[in-house]
Amino acid sequence: MHRQRHAKIVATLGPSSSDFATIRALFEAGADVFRLNFSHGTHENHRERYDIIRRVEQETGRPIAILLDLQGPKLRIGTFAQGPVKLEAGQAFRLDLDPAPGDGQRAPLPHPEIFAALKPGTDLLLDDGKIRLRVEACGSDFADTRVIAGGALSERKGVNVPSVLLPISALTAKDRSDLQFGLELGVEWVALSFVQRPEDLLEVRAIVNGRAGILSKLEKPAAIESLDAIVELSDAVMVARGDLGVELPAEQVPRIQKRIVRACRQAGKPVIVATQMLESMISAPVPTRAEASDVATAIYDGADAVMLSAESASGQYPREAVAMMDRIIAEVEGDPYYRTLIDASQSPPESNIADAICTSLRQTASLVPVAAMVTYTRSGYTCLRAARERPVAPVLSITPELAIARRLCLVWGVHSVHADEGVTDVPDMVNKACAMARREGFAQPGDIVVIAAGMPFGTAGTTNLLHIAQA
Repeated sequence: MHRQRHAKIVATLGPSSSDFATIRALFEAGADVFRLNFSHGTHENHRERYDIIRRVEQETGRPIAILLDLQGPKLRIGTFAQGPVKLEAGQAFRLDLDPAPGDGQRAPLPHPEIFAALKPGTDLLLDDGKIRLRVEACGSDFADTRVIAGGALSERKGVNVPSVLLPISALTAKDRSDLQFGLELGVEWVALSFVQRPEDLLEVRAIVNGRAGILSKLEKPAAIESLDAIVELSDAVMVARGDLGVELPAEQVPRIQKRIVRACRQAGKPVIVATQMLESMISAPVPTRAEASDVATAIYDGADAVMLSAESASGQYPREAVAMMDRIIAEVEGDPYYRTLIDASQSPPESNIADAICTSLRQTASLVPVAAMVTYTRSGYTCLRAARERPVAPVLSITPELAIARRLCLVWGVHSVHADEGVTDVPDMVNKACAMARREGFAQPGDIVVIAAGMPFGTAGTTNLLHIAQA
């Protein structure tokens, strides 16, 4: 079984998709990666879903990647004594560390790190940006603000500080507990929320210590200012358009999305475009035309994956949402203009042997009818560099590491296979690659197969061999 498309689908699991039948149906409809959102649910909930995914994997015989999405810091106002209040544009409103319930003139904000970073003129956004306050005076325990955009405000609504680099770790105590739990389970990817600067990745990387790939969620304007450095330190990136769209003007998000995708493609790092892609399918069996175009835009840009959140986690039509995304991707990738765009946006290779080999793979596939490009990889590096080239032919990745086979399920154009069999010499490598291409349905006897590997065999990071064979 292999997908008839290059881009991948990430489906979030939740109340609407927690049983075996539904998760199996989502996989069969096109989900390549399942996201466990640790902002919701208990460890036991996530363990049950994890076990079901592994059962689906065993029954279908295909590796499946699991993405643990950490909640990250949640900045919220406190409570109100008499329920929701109405804030009018132009009125004064105070935020402070006093835990007493608030009213129409003030509210508790139990986050001293916010006050430490504020200065007059800073804007604060409440309730996903619906309410905007401008700081007029502030200190270590208060901020006197003026309401710029008013509305109803209820307790425990979120707070965003878009123009300020907050002195706060991306990992909370809850995140540390969730991360340890997920690593013990055996997840392939860990998504880090609230990334503001490259240094935020160092702490989580020390904890993960190679047991999973680290995916940076870019949802803060400060992260965009350090984009290249964050991409370099990440194993993958998510364009988290939810919070990004709160903290930045909506008209800037499409431009920034494209910039992030370009940066990741240049670096050869997988990139996911996420949030509200098929939002109306939470309650409707079909998307709006604008939503279909939104998914298509990410595919035309060459994103590795697109993601469903509430659509598959809590919506009424989880399977239909995955199937719709699958059809949109297939339709785009079947458009001749798609290949023109992908080729035009290709970044030059780096000056190293691996990229020389993988560039040759791509050029070979464009000159002769290649059925499959087979990569032997232990760390996944060869496969990532091959996928960076966005070749016409599918990439069949053969690896002895099951965790790597699963992790590569996120990568554009890659069909990963876990194979324990070792390779002794070049003829053995060719025979096994051709047999695997036939077995997995990519090639018929006599078809051209291009193979990339490293010598000595079994040594990570030594991509130095290209071989053309007939299956």
